[in-house]
Parts: sequence; structure tokens; C-alpha cells
Amino acid sequence: MVIDPPVLYPGNSVVLLSSVNQDGTTNLAPMSSAWALGRTVVLGLGLGGHTFRNLSARPDCVLNYASADLWQAVERLAPLTGGPARGVFRTERDKFGAAGLTPVPGDLVAADRVAECPIQVEARVLDARPLTTGDGGVVEVAVRRVHVHPSLAEPDGRHVRVAEWEPLFYVFRHYLGHGMELGRTFRATAAAR
Repeated sequence: MVIDPPVLYPGNSVVLLSSVNQDGTTNLAPMSSAWALGRTVVLGLGLGGHTFRNLSARPDCVLNYASADLWQAVERLAPLTGGPARGVFRTERDKFGAAGLTPVPGDLVAADRVAECPIQVEARVLDARPLTTGDGGVVEVAVRRVHVHPSLAEPDGRHVRVAEWEPLFYVFRHYLGHGMELGRTFRATAAAR
């Protein structure tokens, strides 16, 4: 059956993206178009938001990967903008406070991390450009440092405890958690036990 969905978004994990405002404060925006390729992450963003402009002008950012239990905080962020109010969005300068989240300074970047997010990736913009179609923008960032809550870190200091990680997914504009592990790829590595 052929359909014409109002949004083509089969699903990705939710990232609370921290960027640096012109005045040096941290902007926080929910997004879910992020794909890691080695030590590079590709971000897909709307062009009308404050975040794309921030990343184009100031390269420091943090990708804060939200856990499933943070979905309500993510939704509190969703209608907020750091720029002028437009359409269904309202202006909010203190997005951390509005969402009930805690800022933590980045180690290697000027943007704050989100304490409640179990995985936080400090990064620096390599390139930011509009899509040819004008539908949005693509931002490439280089990973500089990865923070993981202790409950998710394997003792070897290299691996995440996959069974304990409960990412928040955004699927056709709905929030979902994940189910049980179904299997592993042949390239999966395991922490030394």
C-alpha cells in the first residue's frame, strides 16, 4: 500500500544538543537526526532554529543522549526556542531550567553538558551547510570526549553496558524506549570481564 505520511521519520535516538549562544551561554535543543560514523557524527537540523546558526558561528557542542525516562523533559524543551518566538515555538533563554535539567560544564568545549543524560559527547563542528533541497542543514562534528554515567561504563573504560542503556527513541513523532537485546553483529566487541 502506498501512503503519504506527514513526516518520514522511522526513528532515531534522541539527542539534547548543546550549542553556544552569541553571549556565551548554552542553548539546548532536542533533535534526533544524528548518525555516528567512526569519530565523526553527522547531524541533521532545521535551518530556522537557533542551533544551526550557533553551530555555524561557534563550533563547540555536546550531544547529550537522552534515556527513555527523560522523555517528559525532552517534550518540555520541544516547543522552546532560544531565538524570537515563531509559530508554535516560544522564546526561552533558560532551557535547562524550563526542562528541569542540570547544566554541567564541558571539559574540552564551551557548551554545557546535561547531567541527567547518561551519555554525553563533547564535539567540535567540522562543517555546517544547508541541504541542496533547502529542507534543512547538515552539520559534521568531530568527537573530542565521551562521558558515560558510571552505571553504564564497563570497568575496562572502553565499553558501554549495552543491557543497561535505555535510549529514548523518536519514531514518527512518538517517544519510545527499547526492548530486549535481539542479538549482536559479528563486529561487536565485548568488555574484558
